[in-house]
Amino acid sequence: MKAVGYTHARPVEAEDALLDLELPDPLPRHRDLQVAVKAVSVNPVDTKLRRHADPVGEPRVLGFDAAGVVVAIGPEVTNFGVGDVVWYAGSIARPGTNSEFHLVDERIVGRKPNSLSSAEAAALPLTTITAWELLFDRLQIPLSPHREGTLLVIGGAGGVGSIAIQLARQLTGVTVIATASRPETRDWCLSLGAHTVIDHSADIGPALTRAGISGADYIFCTNATDRHWPEIVAAVKPEGRVGLIDDPEMIDVRALKQKSASLHWEMMFARPLFATPDMIEQHRLLEAVAHLVDQGRVRTTLTENLGRIDASNLRRVHALVESGRTRGKIVLEGF
Repeated sequence: MKAVGYTHARPVEAEDALLDLELPDPLPRHRDLQVAVKAVSVNPVDTKLRRHADPVGEPRVLGFDAAGVVVAIGPEVTNFGVGDVVWYAGSIARPGTNSEFHLVDERIVGRKPNSLSSAEAAALPLTTITAWELLFDRLQIPLSPHREGTLLVIGGAGGVGSIAIQLARQLTGVTVIATASRPETRDWCLSLGAHTVIDHSADIGPALTRAGISGADYIFCTNATDRHWPEIVAAVKPEGRVGLIDDPEMIDVRALKQKSASLHWEMMFARPLFATPDMIEQHRLLEAVAHLVDQGRVRTTLTENLGRIDASNLRRVHALVESGRTRGKIVLEGF
């Protein structure tokens, strides 16, 4: 099968940063689905692994988000059959989705929304799982339109922020404040449902005050946590909750003690990586969000489709993601 991978950690400018490969077709075992991949998207984790996780000459295939068709199943599969059209974000412990055929455990797979193309669907799974788990499993915002309070999403225009805004607006009653630093990203956040957008390139605290907001019950930080940390501590309300998804430099969590505020980490690969007893929850949440999409309540965060899946195009997308200035998600489609 065709695939794209790398053999040594390289900067994205290097010609061998990503390579076109020919690899054996994978065979499903246990609860595996073998999926013919139709579209993928690129996330920051792809670029971090390519730069820092050196496979020392052995080909490693990256890619997590995918939409495709089930072409074979393992003997223990119960939820899917051949021909099902699916979407998912895979596992960091297994070969990735930048390949013609891919194996994934059925417990972290959902049926693709009928109303989305493969490219539109591939933009969503990893960010959707991340946003859902942090909002509802970690920060424990009740799934109720009657819940009051304020949610601050730092980095609202990125892939995770873009779906977090939508889920919070559609499934809870919290007031959603997003941060963005450019006119186009500000407009994007408002179009997704943010009540207010403030500029995170300046101090967040004064920006909240100018918007008439005294603080946040929940803070969802998608990036640059170490840079924003003093402002996060100042902005969170007493007994509030702070959620992080990035890998910040050292931060002093003791600063939260005076407010009895809590800190929560989200890594959406934790459930498949450790085969947790509740691993099936990722299947369930993807099915729930597919229903929301087909109802027209959640939309794809796809902003660019840069063509077919090959090493040249993936290098282009990696470079764009590394720039830190992307809006929504970038997708590639077909081999």
